[in-house]
Amino acid sequence: MIDWNAIAGATYSDGGRVEFDTPEPHREALEGLALTPLAHLGVLEVEGADAERFLQGQTSAQVSLAGSGFAPLTCFCTPKGRMLANAQLVRVADQRFWLVLERELIPSLKAHLDKFAVFYKAEMRPRDDLALMGLIGNDGPALVEARLDVPPPSLWGHASRDDIHVLRHPGPRPRLLLAIPQDNAVNAWQSLSAHAASVGNSLWRLMDIQSGLAWMGEVHQDKYLPQMLNWEALGGISFKKGCYTGQEVVARAHFRGQVKKRLMRAQLDGAELPEPGTAVVDAEGKSQGEVFTAELDAYGQAEILAVLNTKEAPTPWLVVNQRLKLLSLPYAIERVDPEQLATSMV
Repeated sequence: MIDWNAIAGATYSDGGRVEFDTPEPHREALEGLALTPLAHLGVLEVEGADAERFLQGQTSAQVSLAGSGFAPLTCFCTPKGRMLANAQLVRVADQRFWLVLERELIPSLKAHLDKFAVFYKAEMRPRDDLALMGLIGNDGPALVEARLDVPPPSLWGHASRDDIHVLRHPGPRPRLLLAIPQDNAVNAWQSLSAHAASVGNSLWRLMDIQSGLAWMGEVHQDKYLPQMLNWEALGGISFKKGCYTGQEVVARAHFRGQVKKRLMRAQLDGAELPEPGTAVVDAEGKSQGEVFTAELDAYGQAEILAVLNTKEAPTPWLVVNQRLKLLSLPYAIERVDPEQLATSMV
C-alpha cells in the first residue's frame, strides 16, 4: 500500500481516511483547487487473452464498451442478484483491465472471481503499486493537461499518457481521479500541490454523497440489488448484454418494477456521523431503511446516503435522534444505458 505520509505528509486514521491540517478544505475546492490522496480506493487488474470474455460473464457492464475514452461503471453480484462490489471498469490495454473500487473489497472480490478465472486465460492482481489521487476544482482539467500532459476526459471517461491514467467523476465541482505508479507519485504530487491545497479524502467522499454515488464496502456486501443503489440510473447496468452472474434477478427486478427501496440523499440536523447500517426510523419508530455512508459538509452537518423505502411514512424521520431532511439527487431515477453513454463519447 502507498505510504501517503512519505509522499504528501498526510496522516492516517481508521477506515482508510487520510487527513491534513488544511483549515478549510471545502473552501479550497469551491474557490480554488484541492488535491487529495484516495487511500480508500484501489485497483484490481485483470489481464490475459481471455480477460474480456471472463469479465463479460461476471460483470453488469458490457465489457466491449470499455475503451475509446469510456470507462463504464459496473458491479458484481451473487446468483441472487445481490451486490458483492461495484467498480469503474477501465481498459488500459487490449487484454488488460482495471477495476477501480473500495480498497477493502479487493481481496474478497478477487477470491470470488478466482472461482471462475480458473476456466480462462486470465490473471488478477491488486495493483498496490499505484497511487490514486483526486483533484477537485474548476481548474483541475487544465492543470492536469498542463502538468501531466494528459487531456482531461469527459464524465465517466478515461485518458492516459504512458503510465499516467486519468478518470473523470461527477460532482458539484469537476473531479479527476489520477492513477500514477508509485515511482512517479512524489513528483506528480509535488507538481500538482504547487497549485492545489492538500486536503483529506473525506472531501472526495462527501462529493460522492452529493453526486449520489454509493461505493460499497465490506459492510454492504450481499445486501442490495444494484437498483437499490440507483446503479441503472448511473449507467452501471447493461440490459442489452448476455448472461452474467445474477443477471436474471437484476433484469426481473427492473422489468417488473420490484425495487421497493432506493438510494436517497439526505442531510441530518446534527454533526454526529452515523455508522453504515444505522437505522432510519419514522415518527412511529418503525425502520424505513438504513444509512449507507455519511460525511460532514462545509457547515459541520452530516450529509448521508441511505437506502430507504419508497413508500411514504409518518415524519419526522430520525437517525440517532437527528432529524433527516431529504435532498434531491443530481440525476433522475430512470434507466440510462451504458451503450448510449459510450456512443456520446465517440
